Parts: sequence; C-alpha cells; structure tokens
Amino acid sequence: MEANPTAYGQILASYACQPGHGRGRQFRETPSTNRTEYQRDRDRVIHSAAFRRLKHKTQVFVYHVGDYYRTRLTHSIEVSQIARSISRTLGLNEDLAEALALAHDLGHTPFGHSGEDALDAAMADFGGFDHNAQTLVILTRLERRYAQFDGLNLTWETLEGVVKHNGPLTGPNAAKDGGPIAQAVVDFDRLFPLELSSFAGGEAQVAALSDDIAYNNHDIDDGLRAGLISIADLAGVPLVGPVFEDVAARWPDLEQGRLVHESVRRLINAMVTDLIEESRRRTAAAAPESADDIRALDHPVVAFSRAMAKNDRALKDFLFARMYRHDTVNRMSETGSKVVRELFELFLSEPGLLPEDWQRAGDRPGGPVTARMVGDYIAGMTDRYALRAYERLIGPVEVHELT
Repeated sequence: MEANPTAYGQILASYACQPGHGRGRQFRETPSTNRTEYQRDRDRVIHSAAFRRLKHKTQVFVYHVGDYYRTRLTHSIEVSQIARSISRTLGLNEDLAEALALAHDLGHTPFGHSGEDALDAAMADFGGFDHNAQTLVILTRLERRYAQFDGLNLTWETLEGVVKHNGPLTGPNAAKDGGPIAQAVVDFDRLFPLELSSFAGGEAQVAALSDDIAYNNHDIDDGLRAGLISIADLAGVPLVGPVFEDVAARWPDLEQGRLVHESVRRLINAMVTDLIEESRRRTAAAAPESADDIRALDHPVVAFSRAMAKNDRALKDFLFARMYRHDTVNRMSETGSKVVRELFELFLSEPGLLPEDWQRAGDRPGGPVTARMVGDYIAGMTDRYALRAYERLIGPVEVHELT
C-alpha cells in the first residue's frame, strides 16, 4: 500500500481520496496556492449561509428550550471531530471527511424530522422532499456567493459523498427500501455524473457513521439533561447500560453530570475503536489500491463489527421509543408540523407574500415550480424564523416548553 503525503503533512493511504488527483469541479477554477481542494470545500461550507442557519435548527429540541441542548450546528461540529479522528487513524483524507461532516445536515428543515415529514407530505404532489437531496440543491444551486456560478462549486468527491454517504442509490447494492431517487439528484447527475450505482469513497463512509456515533451518544446526554430518560432506563440497553454501571461502580459518589459525561465519553470511544478495527479488517481483506477500488466494491469498507452494529441498532430503537416519541417531544413536533404545513399552503396559494427575490423563481400560484420554490424557502428557515413568519402571517402559535 503506497502512502502519499498531503500539502499539510498528513500521510494518506493509497485508497484515500488524494487532493491533487480528484475529478475536479463542475465549473473549472484556478487551484489555490495554499489550500488543497478539499480544504477549500470545507471552508466554503463553513462560510455558507446554510451552515450558519444550522445554529437555530432543531436536533431534537426546538431552539428555545435551552442553550445546552444540541442544535444542527453543534451536532455537525461534533460529527466533524469524530470523522477527522477516524479518518486520520485510517489514513483517509480528513479534510474531505470534515467537509462532508459539516455539510451533511445542511438540507434539514426547521423542527427536525417532524418538519421534514410535514414538508414531504405537503409536497407529495410535487415530487416530495428529502433532506439529503436538499443538501445537494443547497450546495449546487441555492447558495449564491460567487459571480461565476450558483452554488459552492464543490469537488466531485464532496458532492459524491453528500449524495451517496448512505450507500449506492441505484444498482444491485442500493438499499432495498430506498425508494425512488429524488428528482434533484437525477437532474444534477445528468449534468455532473456522480456514479450513483457505486459506493462513495471511504471518507464519506466515515462521515456517515460518525453521524451515527455523535447523535446516538449526544442524544443520551441531552435526553438525560432534559429529564426525558433516566440512567435507570438505560440499564437494559446493550453496551450503554454496562458502561454507565461500570462508571458508577468505580466512582460511586460522582455527581450525575460528570457520571453522564464520563459514560458518554467511554461510549463514543468504544464505538470509534470498534469502527476503526472493523474497517482495518475489511480494508486488509479487500486490499484496495485507490479510492476507485473502494467505490467498486459490493460492500462498504468502513463499518461497525456485527456485534457493535447490533448494539447501535438497540440504542437507536431505545432512543426512538423513549425519547423521540416522548410526549414532550411529540408536542413540540406537532407545533413544528403545523407551522411548516400551514406556511407551505399559504405561500403556495399566495407566492406574493414571499421575499421579492424568491418570487422570481416561481411560475404561478399552486404551480409545480412555485411549489418547489416554496419548499426550498421553507426548508431553509430556522425554527425561530419559521415561528416568527407564522405569527406574522397567520397568527399566534403555542410553543411547548420542556416539562
């Protein structure tokens, strides 16, 4: 396995995405003299308006309930830290992994998954809504910062990773329950083909599982802080319960806050360590010599072991049942769904209420182009902006607090 140093000194494995040998950008640009192409991608994401808006977008709790809970922004930063650490250890390109981690949630609506579900339902007659496809739309069209092109003109490898970080979208290795490909992805793929039937590079695979590691463990932290779950509730959850029990036994007088942070830290470390060991095993077995070799495989090379994947699934199931469907979260979700649904109906029938620069993108009230434009506009809203728009245009809305 040949190793290649990058411009900033990291030693890359031969199967990493090499910054000087990528497939380029949709619109040709002069290379930077002091940054690699993936460093430029990362920087463009960080400076984007969509990235700043993540500060006030729901992770689990709507923005107003407290300053200590994760938002999409803090979550994305935490994902990027985990992705960089894993990528460096595996010899993958950590700048590309970081760019993907920071960009992965840009397409989320206000009010988390309840907002997305509401917008998807509202747009059912117009192709629906998918946050992964919306991230691509933001990166290739909606961000307007450059004179020469719409979007951020990111590298092929970053756009590929955004679209395929969960696996191929077509072909024999596509997820069986993936459903139809979003039209936005199909349309862009015609202009700048992303090889939708193959796996993404290793960096995108790292970013995807770093997302799982971050939100699973930090949702435990937030759920305990909010009182939606208790440490006792976690006792029967594989891996999680034993870790909390071990920390409590070792430091019986530790206050709960430090007990939680110590346990979550150990859980993250256990999952990261398992992922690295399993990924090394898979890489050694596949013996890829290039990033394209990884793409050509019929399985991902970055993965949890079978035992850890089972633990991960058990934790997801627990959080879904006990936290994401908690009465308090449901009440917040109902408010978010109502706001998104009624704003969509209003703007679709009266697009003249939209800001002037958005009105130019529509066709007619109720038309498909207007519907997609309204969907783009609402998807870009923060929780706070959506609530204020609702109150200004429709009327008061009840916002539920944590109880």
